Amino acid sequence: MKNTSGISYLPHEYKQAVLLGRVWRGGKINGPCVVVVRQGEVFDITAQVQTVADLLEKDHLLEFVLAVKGESLGDVQTLIDQTLQRQPDSTSPYLLAPCDLQAIKACGVTFAVSLLERVIEEQAAGDASAADRLRAAMQASIGTDLSRIRPGSEVAEKLKQDLISRGAWSQYMEVGIGPDAEVFSKSQPMSAVGFGADVGIHPDSKWNNPEPEIVLAVNSRAQVVGATLGNDVNLRDIEGRSALLLGKAKDNNGSCAIGPFIRLFDSQFTIDTIRQAEVRLLIEGQDDDFRLDGVSMMREISRDPLDLVSQVCSNTHQYPDGFMLFLGTMFSPIKDRDAAGGGFTHHTGDRVSIACPALGALVNHVQYSDAIAPWSFGVRALYRNLALRGIAHGLTHGPVGAVGAVGAGGSGVQPVSGAL
Repeated sequence: MKNTSGISYLPHEYKQAVLLGRVWRGGKINGPCVVVVRQGEVFDITAQVQTVADLLEKDHLLEFVLAVKGESLGDVQTLIDQTLQRQPDSTSPYLLAPCDLQAIKACGVTFAVSLLERVIEEQAAGDASAADRLRAAMQASIGTDLSRIRPGSEVAEKLKQDLISRGAWSQYMEVGIGPDAEVFSKSQPMSAVGFGADVGIHPDSKWNNPEPEIVLAVNSRAQVVGATLGNDVNLRDIEGRSALLLGKAKDNNGSCAIGPFIRLFDSQFTIDTIRQAEVRLLIEGQDDDFRLDGVSMMREISRDPLDLVSQVCSNTHQYPDGFMLFLGTMFSPIKDRDAAGGGFTHHTGDRVSIACPALGALVNHVQYSDAIAPWSFGVRALYRNLALRGIAHGLTHGPVGAVGAVGAGGSGVQPVSGAL
């Protein structure tokens, strides 16, 4: 299904894809439900498995999802339409973010272009008007193609020492080309908004942008079982003042969007699909007819996605409920919007579409974080809701095999496909 911008909301050949998600069902249920999409039909399987985190722990996940019984909620295109057209008093099902109890993690500066932009933010100290001058100075100073440098290599170390000697080194350069990736907590479990929802920018921010990213779905055994799309809403002025403000800048109401569905790996959709994917970003202004269209190419990523997973989850750090991992982006919008040299920043009402043919499209509108619906449905609310519905008894207790997954000799990171 397509919108007026020609972006498909659903994966190409979506009837062959196996999709997982969550919907809010009003009326008698009045709560979140776990759904699967098979051949374009949506099935509520909450009676069989109560959380997506539990579902991703299944030993033979793809086979389970293809066989599990559920209540039909109709055609997935109808669900998409209902989500986009939802009214506050409607009881029709609508999409939520497709994750629930998982930690929401992110890796930053994983592309050479985004690395330069983070250094620019740091040196501009949050002043967008200084970005153009600093961008030119940085490119002249570094004088090399960072995309050709493998992080942690001897060449990277040599460049580091050279930049230190010239006073041009940065903490962002350290995580960009050094041995250790940047890993941070983007948002809290249950806090991400989904397809069709408003995303939030802090009202104090005057320099901000969306970040179009692929998000991996990883279970407690560090197995990458599928992928979806994400928008890491970025406050360049607040984070640019100090890296110690990153947590405050990244985790605001509505600042994390994920969806529309998690697509499970199978014989046709694999980690190699992710490695070659192109992620399109389209921003359409409501109040000024502004339009920006860009792309992030995963083949330009500086660290392999599975390497990033291993840096997040290992012998030293486990995630018993699994995690969703934002992989970063090469596209940071810099097109002037309000004034020459002022770069890009959001206006309220902006429509942001993040799309990839294999994953569909995540569509959201921009508002201020204090003007959109507050986050009030957390983990305790989920468990209360399931108990009231009489289905909380099926929840598992603790991770499945989490300790053995990252035992001696390696991280245990692996992609999971249909060949199980």
